[in-house]
Amino acid sequence: MAIIVDKVQKRRDIALACKELFFLNGINGLTVSQVAKTAGVGKGTIYDYFKNKEDIVFEIVNILMAENNERKHIKLNKLTTTREKVKEFSSFFYNEEEKELRELYKEFISISLVNPDKEMMELQTTCSNDYFQWFTEILNEGVKNGEIKEDSQKLARGLFVMAEGMFITSVVTHTVDDVKKEIHKFTDSIFDLIEVKK
Repeated sequence: MAIIVDKVQKRRDIALACKELFFLNGINGLTVSQVAKTAGVGKGTIYDYFKNKEDIVFEIVNILMAENNERKHIKLNKLTTTREKVKEFSSFFYNEEEKELRELYKEFISISLVNPDKEMMELQTTCSNDYFQWFTEILNEGVKNGEIKEDSQKLARGLFVMAEGMFITSVVTHTVDDVKKEIHKFTDSIFDLIEVKK
């Protein structure tokens, strides 16, 4: 009797098996041979499940993001104010729990700036759009609940990219020492202006 292989699960298993290898060597230092050896499969098997090494990296990213998003949804649902939710949404850029995914994000950013890859840019664009949609839903809920002013929605893009900007600045310069403190200070200043005074 033939063994039935769950291709989706096998693809996931191979990607997860080489996750640490990826974090150790980065995208450019990862080879299909290394992945095959680490996953305990033949090199040909890798090509049964992935087009190339970038495809392996995309699978790792998708797995980590799905896990991260699930945790983020749970945390956001426990918070009561839009201010708290915006801070939690931005915590990706400083909290310890998301450090691994943040390192991956830095790798993607550096490659995109130096040597833009079409597939990588498309993945980042899709991710950014999805997260921005999620972020605007948080603000829309705050407006609907009468917590923040309706015009607050016009600040959505600026608020959304602010945390990323603080993070990138902290990585490439010595001008932002405490990303969490700076993000919270900026968020509090904005919310002092946009919250509906009771």
